[in-house]
Amino acid sequence: MDGLLWAVCLLCLITLGIMLLLKKLNQPYLIAYIIAGIVLGPHVFGVFKKPDEIEVIGELGILLLMFFLGMEINVPNNSSLLIKPIIAQSMKILLSFICALAIGYITDFSLKDIILITILFIFNSTAVVSEFLKKHDTLKTTFGIMILNMLIFQDLLLAPVLTLLKVQGQESFDFINIIIPVLVCIAVFLLLKRIRNIQEIKFPVFFNAIEKDHDLQVFLGLIICLGFGLFAETVGLSGALGSFIAGVVVGRVKSFNWLEHSLMPFKIFFTTLFFVSIGLRLDLPYLLSNFKMVLLGTFFVLASNSVMSAIIFRLLKFNWKDSWYGGALLSQTGEFGILALSIAYKTGIIEYSLYKTGLGITCLSLLLSTIWIAILKGIIEKKSMLIIKN
Repeated sequence: MDGLLWAVCLLCLITLGIMLLLKKLNQPYLIAYIIAGIVLGPHVFGVFKKPDEIEVIGELGILLLMFFLGMEINVPNNSSLLIKPIIAQSMKILLSFICALAIGYITDFSLKDIILITILFIFNSTAVVSEFLKKHDTLKTTFGIMILNMLIFQDLLLAPVLTLLKVQGQESFDFINIIIPVLVCIAVFLLLKRIRNIQEIKFPVFFNAIEKDHDLQVFLGLIICLGFGLFAETVGLSGALGSFIAGVVVGRVKSFNWLEHSLMPFKIFFTTLFFVSIGLRLDLPYLLSNFKMVLLGTFFVLASNSVMSAIIFRLLKFNWKDSWYGGALLSQTGEFGILALSIAYKTGIIEYSLYKTGLGITCLSLLLSTIWIAILKGIIEKKSMLIIKN
């Protein structure tokens, strides 16, 4: 017990100190969580030595984060805000594959490696992007909804992508593993289409009776959020998507207005643990011995993803200012990239060295993307001011 308390106290102390520094620099707190994981990891202080165990607990934070996003977001009445994200993400998949082919041609990678690199380009971090959208009050704007819908579509792609990796790894393949997620995706689309014009969903009177019972509120809220996530995982989709759908539905039930207050501490704590686990995963000795390659790869991911996304937004008739800002937001490789790398390594698709390199690039892209976004946003705003003055 003393060891556990010591570890948790150190985690809170280091995280708090970094957060206070980031607050002065006007940076999101996600950086603090990742840095705390690096400092407390096996290669520095060695307080936490098993990142996998913390990551499993931390994944609850992603479910809660997506649940809150679902509660806050309004399903758009404009059908173009549902169709455009699909077009944008499809274009990004094509450009990502072309970019991965170019990398494969230069480095002489196999087709399996090229497919994995494409996957890493495709998936962005919903947690990082949504935090920036909320921080700058753009989550509920037309452009913010467009980007968030792209991220939701990425979550829908997770099931077929993981199935593809397992097939490449010569694991047993069942066709029903593809059919069920597709049917559920169709059901999700029909649900969103059905409730987008509904102002309020009415639940039984029983739910009104618990408005003054805090304990019941906490556990009912958790079972709704985690239960939807469990159902989504069971049918082959991501738990994050299931929790998001739960949030969309619950957000239209007035008798559930207490949920945000009741579950917010859980969301903050478990989300923190998830990003701490990313910092714990960084193999510092490997990164230091391959510093140039990993750092070059990270900046290539940030730059190429930014350019590809900016071009896509511009083709969809957004102005250059929004296009470049959107490109910066979608610059990193997300948390699902870590999952794809783990499956690719465990099934023998990639070697250990490529796994470590990919993991380092993914973690660094998450860590540096917040700085990257802030820098590009500053450049965009300065240019806009110059244009206005001239």
